[in-house]
Amino acid sequence: CRTDKTESSMKQKIVIFGTGEIGQLAKFYFQHDSDFDVVAFVADDAFIKESTSEGLPVVPVSEVVKRYPPSQFQAHVALSYKKINETRKEKYLHMKSLGYTLVSYVCSKSVFWPDLKIGDNCFILENQTIQPTVEIGNNVMIWSGNHLGHGCKILDHAYLSSHICISGHTVIGEQCFVGVNSTFKDFITIGKRVFVTMGADVTKDVPDDAVILPSPSKVIPIEDEFAQKIRKRYFNL
Repeated sequence: CRTDKTESSMKQKIVIFGTGEIGQLAKFYFQHDSDFDVVAFVADDAFIKESTSEGLPVVPVSEVVKRYPPSQFQAHVALSYKKINETRKEKYLHMKSLGYTLVSYVCSKSVFWPDLKIGDNCFILENQTIQPTVEIGNNVMIWSGNHLGHGCKILDHAYLSSHICISGHTVIGEQCFVGVNSTFKDFITIGKRVFVTMGADVTKDVPDDAVILPSPSKVIPIEDEFAQKIRKRYFNL
């Protein structure tokens, strides 16, 4: 049988731009659940504090083409949603300008159909339910446990947190940040760079650069007659 070393030698080699938490997490997923072998981290010259991370070399971006040429290595940009995804977008474009092919990762522990359209440099974690005719753009991050309804579109450089329900034919605009437990009505369009906060219910089109806040939960004490009626109706109390 093949050894781990032999299997690693058969994988395609990639470098990861980003040495922080997201970069380290990306290394874990790529190493354990993909056909790629991570060989180095890359960072801006000014931000390099150590020459190694996670047992791999950390390479200044000014030297990466020389040490890991795009003709032999591919890349993945693994950064968070800083500046509402602008920083990740900038590094994505820079690595492409250096000639790198930017690879995507889709966790094998998710459910999706063969017609899924997905761009480059996406990072999609486990337990997604992605229905037919979904389109995901370039440089999109989708955390774990979401529902992407049929015909919806996630445009470039967006970031989706966990446990989001996006109904069918909804469009999430470029560079949006979508918080945990958000819900979207079907057939609506969310503009660019929109900040959807945790627990928001989105029921209509949203313009560029808007902020969507959730409706706070209303607490009704047991002494209230309305609370008593609700409890009786649902629980026969």
